[in-house]
Amino acid sequence: MDEGGDQNHDIPSPAELLVAFTPLFRPDVLPGPVLDLASGEGQNGIYLALRGLDVTCCDLSQQALHRAGVWAKEQGAVIRTWQVDLEQPEVNPLPENHYGAILVFRYLHRPLIPCIRKSLRSSGILLYETFTLDQRQFGRPRRLEHLLERGELRSFFGDWEILHDFEGVLKDPPRAVAQLVCRKP
Repeated sequence: MDEGGDQNHDIPSPAELLVAFTPLFRPDVLPGPVLDLASGEGQNGIYLALRGLDVTCCDLSQQALHRAGVWAKEQGAVIRTWQVDLEQPEVNPLPENHYGAILVFRYLHRPLIPCIRKSLRSSGILLYETFTLDQRQFGRPRRLEHLLERGELRSFFGDWEILHDFEGVLKDPPRAVAQLVCRKP
């Protein structure tokens, strides 16, 4: 805390994958708004909002979304927040044919995959990174329902234009992930 009693809020850095593919995320190119899915505190969505994009950060946690709103305001970004349970049985919580891009990091709920496919507009960009089964050697998550099998992420979107596909171990910190950047036909 500083002498005035306020906390200094440093926004976490956006994901490396997003930074690497930032040129795909231009307001004049995307066919609609961006959804930062299961966004937590919204660092990835805020990063894109600072670049002039229309961004909605959605998450189950009202507390995380509140922090996202505070950070966005402190950074001079405008975002929407949407508290939603993405794991409602047999419910598609996402509007169909709506988003120009969807970001997903460190989140996997397999029943939501068809909803993501339907929610992205034609020529929209999906940027997805989450953990694989090999993550168990490094720590959490460990539950099978939260870990991808080899080739599984690509199999969900293999009929789309693949711009980047990676599975393996990344360092700093060590983590086993699958990454996919693709464009909906």
